[in-house]
Parts: sequence; structure tokens; C-alpha cells
Amino acid sequence: MKRLALALFSVVFLNSVSAKEQVVELDIPTMTCPVCPLTIKAALKKVEGVSNVETSLDDKLARVTFDDEITDIASIEKSTAEAGYPSTAKQRNNNE
Repeated sequence: MKRLALALFSVVFLNSVSAKEQVVELDIPTMTCPVCPLTIKAALKKVEGVSNVETSLDDKLARVTFDDEITDIASIEKSTAEAGYPSTAKQRNNNE
């Protein structure tokens, strides 16, 4: 019985550990004015699972940290498009 309980605990614990934060950089070519990064950041922060957003007007990109068990890149891109700023994922890295 103890082995069964330990095995179940291990499975539950390992599944919760396997979710990692992901980082994606979004290319946002229509980010052209000083207000754009603020609008984009606000839209991205509304996406459940997004924990951090950094924007760069000069580079026309946003770097988004998110929980891949709660949201995905398509949802993140959708949020910027709905805010009036279509975006495309440039790169995706595991945050270690």
C-alpha cells in the first residue's frame, strides 16, 4: 500500500514539475509609436498564463514569458492581433 501511495505521489509530483515557463519573442512590425508598447504589454498581460512581458519599440518586438500548461503561442499572437498589432513568433526557448 505504501508503494502504491509513493508511486501515485511521484507521478503527480513529476507531472507538476514538467510544466516549464516558456519564452517567446514576437516580431511586431506595426509597433511604431511610444504608446504601442504600452498597449501591447497590456493586451499580453491579460492572457492567462503570461507572467512577464518586455517590449522594445526600437526592435519592434515583445518578449513574453508564459506557462505552457495554461496558454500557447497562438493565443499570445491572437491577443496582440486583437489589440491591433499582428505579431509573429520569432523564437521560442525553454526558460531553464
